[in-house]
Amino acid sequence: MRQRHFLNLLLAGALALPMLSGTARANPVVLFDLKSGKVLEHQDAFKRWYPASLSKLMTAYVTFRAIAAGEVALDSPIKVTKHSAGEPPSKMGFKPGSVMRLDNALKMMLVKSANDIAMAVGENIGGSQAAFADRMNAEAARLGMVGTHFVNPNGLFSPDQYTTARDLAVLVTALRNDFPQYAPWFSIEGLAVGKKAIPNYNLLIGRYPGADGMKTGFVCSSGFNMIGSATRDGRTLVAVVLGEKSAISRAEAAARLLDQGFDASTTGSTTLAALKPYGDTLSPNDLNDEICRKKPKEQQSEAAPVAAAKGKAKSPYQVKLDHPTLIAVGLGGATGPAPKAFVDQTDQNYADVPLPSWRPDKPLPTGATPAATAATAAQGDQPAKAANQP
Repeated sequence: MRQRHFLNLLLAGALALPMLSGTARANPVVLFDLKSGKVLEHQDAFKRWYPASLSKLMTAYVTFRAIAAGEVALDSPIKVTKHSAGEPPSKMGFKPGSVMRLDNALKMMLVKSANDIAMAVGENIGGSQAAFADRMNAEAARLGMVGTHFVNPNGLFSPDQYTTARDLAVLVTALRNDFPQYAPWFSIEGLAVGKKAIPNYNLLIGRYPGADGMKTGFVCSSGFNMIGSATRDGRTLVAVVLGEKSAISRAEAAARLLDQGFDASTTGSTTLAALKPYGDTLSPNDLNDEICRKKPKEQQSEAAPVAAAKGKAKSPYQVKLDHPTLIAVGLGGATGPAPKAFVDQTDQNYADVPLPSWRPDKPLPTGATPAATAATAAQGDQPAKAANQP
């Protein structure tokens, strides 16, 4: 029995070793071929990790499924709720009651990684944060993401929101294979909101040859996460990198993995479907002290600039794009069918007090009807409601 236990430990250790040549890594990574599903490298692939804004990939997937089911359309309205407007940065900062097209909302969510917009998408389509999280978890279970649990659509920290590098690879596979029509959205170089240009946080885009997606994420407890994909000669590889120390180092780590993958043969590799759990699958790493304890608040962001180390050349991923292609987004233009949750919303969602209404135990004014009395009361409440908007 003891010998069998020892052999199991050796097997688990062997599975955890990188499959390509190079130094061992201390953080979870997965590199795989999108078309074949073959895994070219993996390290701690089943280690529980906080996803941060990589959660927005599942928000996009649930939304794409809703579009396919006819629940909503690309031009459906997404209204900013009071709750969503209060989410912390990164955010667009639109006021409660603002309305935009669903496709514009998704682009802001994926490129700007806007937490307020991700929450608005979830609330409008799901009816509430909790209801949308239920849909996220249902899709995760259906896809076989066995080490994942969601509680919100934007990835803001919760100890109960976690995933694994392997599960993220499964999600990316579903996104790219089930909804190829949206693939260009993941490679947008930047957004134009009026006269303001917003660059993509994915520093591979426009800098790494063949880069075509996918998403970045950061909270103090997760470190700097990234999923980067690239296509060369008809072959698409995807690198999942979790827990890096900066936005630059995660881009460099993803680029190194992709370079190794394009130089390697996939013959004899295992697949995502065949990869079995190994190592500690239950205890998440919390990098809060390591990543943020000694940094000022303004540097606790994936948008914070990173200076080149003394004596070292500037990273190619620190160079700004000369003429990035910008996609215009903004408010308005939502002429499509509203989500049911949007239709059900009333102005009570944007006020701190309920709208007054006629009480059956009180006599009506002469010549008045219940409906007319309620409408008059609602109009009279408008200034108070506006005063409570942030």
